[in-house]
Formats: sequence, structure tokens, C-alpha cells
Amino acid sequence: MNRINIITLGVKDVKASCAFYKKLGFATPNIEDNPAIVFFNNGGTKLALYPLKMLAEDIDSSATPELNTGFAGFTLAYNAKSKEEVDAIFADVESFGGKVIKNPQAVFWGGYSGYFRDLDGYYWEVAYAESWQFDENDMLLITE
Repeated sequence: MNRINIITLGVKDVKASCAFYKKLGFATPNIEDNPAIVFFNNGGTKLALYPLKMLAEDIDSSATPELNTGFAGFTLAYNAKSKEEVDAIFADVESFGGKVIKNPQAVFWGGYSGYFRDLDGYYWEVAYAESWQFDENDMLLITE
């Protein structure tokens, strides 16, 4: 097992979360006004949004769905191709309903990075490094 095909986020409001991610630039073939599930087409991996309660029930019918309001040791990442791209995302994230947690800045590993939370509290890192290279699907190449 050596790939991740779909990352599914349990969300409180699929319609609102879908609008948030569309504003960030995620593309979906879904045109429904109030979809039950949304899949975003990304190079290499899909991002899905599904109602939190239904996702919890699918895993364990007795599960009580909870969204973490603090850091749970898990982040999603978007690897940008320039500092300007990182800054452009952070310029808009709060107007789309997200919350900036750490403004972009030079970081210890030599790159430029910041963090925001989406509507449901999922943490996203948006980062850039001059040395990064990408494949034909815009996926970061990690060779070392």
C-alpha cells in the first residue's frame, strides 16, 4: 500500500465547505446546489467533503462525531511555486471564512510557510521552497 487516493474531511456543512474550497481554487465536476458529497480533482489525489455525522456513522454506528477545535497532530499541505502564490492565498483565506493561524514567514527548513484553518478547523500549511520541483501532476517531488 503506497498511495493515497482520497482524503475525506468530515464537515459540518458540505455546501459551505464546498464554496470555501472552490474559492481557494479547488476544482470539482459537482454542480449540485446542496451535494451529499463533493470530490475535488487534484493532481494525484482527490479531496472529498462528506457530512461529519455520516462519516462517523460509516466508521462506527455508535461513534459520536466531533471536530477537533485544537491541533490534533494532523495537517494538510499545499506546496506553492512562489512566495507570491503563498501570500496570495493568505490574502484571501479569511475573506472566504478560514482563519489564519500563522502568517507566512521564512522558516527553519529554508522555505516560506504559514498555516490556516478551514471552516471545520482542519489545518492547512501553504509553503514554498526555491529548491522544490514538481511532476506533471503538480505533485511535489521528494527525492531524498
